[in-house]
Amino acid sequence: MKVLIADDEPPARTRMASLLAELGDIEIVGEAGDGRAAVEMAARVAPDLVLLDINMPSMDGFEAARHLAALAPAPAVIFCTAYDEHALAAFEANAIDYLVKPIRIERLQAALTRARRYGNALPAVLPPAAHARTHLCARVRGNLVMVPIADIVYLIAEDKYVRVHHARGEVLVEESLKALETEFEERFVRIHRNCLVAKQRLVGLVRTADERVFAHLADCAEQLEVSRRCLPALRKFVKGG
Repeated sequence: MKVLIADDEPPARTRMASLLAELGDIEIVGEAGDGRAAVEMAARVAPDLVLLDINMPSMDGFEAARHLAALAPAPAVIFCTAYDEHALAAFEANAIDYLVKPIRIERLQAALTRARRYGNALPAVLPPAAHARTHLCARVRGNLVMVPIADIVYLIAEDKYVRVHHARGEVLVEESLKALETEFEERFVRIHRNCLVAKQRLVGLVRTADERVFAHLADCAEQLEVSRRCLPALRKFVKGG
């Protein structure tokens, strides 16, 4: 079984590697210090299982598990944490198992047995309730690209994809604009049936001579037209009301 260890504490990764070595029939294919690194590494090394800490910087274990579930093939996930209060959320997220630190070798062995039993029939990993992502995940020429939500300028629907325009370029994600609007309603505002813009980037509205209205976004030269349907609510938002 190929295993990836993800934990922001090096001693914890070392101890886990030591426990796995005692069990045998385990190949450690990588170690990561945060959730984002774990997802990116998993896309490269294709582990069968990820032993995933929950409280990590950059991206926590719950969000990382959601992105891992989108990989093909998706690895099994076992959460490992020092905080027992995360247990319910872990099982709501359909993890294979949940281990509380300090991890006993007998408990680890039982979790690995469960993971082997699932094989390719893994349960879908779900986000815990009210747990918004901090990144969107896209494939660019076969490589995994993680885009921080905070870097996104605007989102445009294109057929079954959404084009994500961010601080360093653009990518396509296979998600619906409506679902993204619902998940990130505090961060984005709709200006057209096919476009959401980052609220913090919206400077104002510009009316042209032909009576069309465009959104003026900070550090963005793109002309994004505002639909008549969205205009009243958008004017209210710009005015702070």
